[in-house]
Amino acid sequence: MRHSLVISVLLVLGALTPPATAETRKPNILFIVADDLGYGDLSIHGCKDIPTPKIDSIAKNGVRCTSGYVSGPYCSPTRAGLLTGRYQQRYGHEFNPGAKLDNPEIGLPLTETTLADRLKAAGYRTGLVGKWHLGYADKFVPTSRGFEEFFGFLGGAHPYSPGPKGHRGILRGTKEVEEHEYLTDVFAREAIAYLDRHAKEPFFLYLCFNAVHGPMHASEKYAKRFESITDEKRRTYATMLTALDDAVGQVLAKLAALGIADDTLIAFISDNGGPEPVNASDNGQLNGGKATTWEGGIRVPYFVQWKNGKLPAGTTYDHPVIQLDLAPTVLAASGVPVNPEWKLDGVNLLPHLRGETKEAPHAALYWRFGGQMAIRAGDWKLTKAVTGGGRAGGGGAAARRDKATVEGAKLFNLKDDTGEQSDLAAKFPDKVKELAAIWQKWNGELAEPLWGPPVNKKKD
Repeated sequence: MRHSLVISVLLVLGALTPPATAETRKPNILFIVADDLGYGDLSIHGCKDIPTPKIDSIAKNGVRCTSGYVSGPYCSPTRAGLLTGRYQQRYGHEFNPGAKLDNPEIGLPLTETTLADRLKAAGYRTGLVGKWHLGYADKFVPTSRGFEEFFGFLGGAHPYSPGPKGHRGILRGTKEVEEHEYLTDVFAREAIAYLDRHAKEPFFLYLCFNAVHGPMHASEKYAKRFESITDEKRRTYATMLTALDDAVGQVLAKLAALGIADDTLIAFISDNGGPEPVNASDNGQLNGGKATTWEGGIRVPYFVQWKNGKLPAGTTYDHPVIQLDLAPTVLAASGVPVNPEWKLDGVNLLPHLRGETKEAPHAALYWRFGGQMAIRAGDWKLTKAVTGGGRAGGGGAAARRDKATVEGAKLFNLKDDTGEQSDLAAKFPDKVKELAAIWQKWNGELAEPLWGPPVNKKKD
């Protein structure tokens, strides 16, 4: 009798206490950011000369957002928006911070809270491997902005092969270290080590490769594979991208080996479009490139994977989304409520990507980059960008110096004209007026740039 009573009590307690399964565990978060990757340089986007099966697998096992954007056509502003979930122009982070020796006291404003801060407060382990580019002073470095661990470099670019120490060195935490391997391989090694250390607890790993940003340093172990590419720069680019693809594959394989792939929400993006002549990238049918508000500067590969049925695998999502959405999306996935006082511009994409709502996440998306501007609302885009598409990647000094206005902006219907070849402004003046008014209202909410190309000054 007593034995039966004990069993009954244990059964009741068991029913009341949910098991600690993958269903109740907070998901791990993995952001993988490529640097200066051309939109057309992935196999899944039609690339023929450089296979990218590992990166493609994130899309094939998740959702590929066909109209995925970043909020700036440049490295540092995009990263600021990604980590805050807010348009970086709202707090003056419109341009790159420049070199350490030139601007040691500027970086992601301390008024902003990072995603790492928020997830750390929610019990996550937080780590960054790779490129930072959000400030050099102690108050701006990753370990002061929510990341418990950091391995990488603070600036905007770094050699891939071993080089001299100095202000462009590789850091572990805040201490400079020497490395003797190809840098993309080094970052893969460090990411894998991070996963080994934290596999049993929820983590946020921000994995920011500098590939395929310059300098153009080939990964020699892939050189023979691309001997058929006649253009030397494109051949070098192919080895760099393949090293990146293999590195992503190693990280994905480690997640699987540790048995945590199903528990990890993965997002893959590029920080901006490719600067085509600079690194031999290819933005495909998109007009323009890095540092412009043409599609080639701001539309990027954008894949989100969360296995075990949490997001549908092998699907596409066509409504416009932006990298600002990733912060509120992972906060929702992690059970962290968003406080309205945070004033996030991004939205939780989970119900959209799951098909639980058919409404578009955004009525409009906005851009301002010096003298360039853009707004996308539905299929319509109004933009004022560098003349000729900015294929050189520099964006034009004058265009970055001036203040953006809507005068002379061009109108495109991206559903019919993804390459922005047919300006419809004269044909649809009312649509131009409508979009211009919406953009001007948004622009009126923004801060002046805290640094960077001066505004309202004549060309030097």
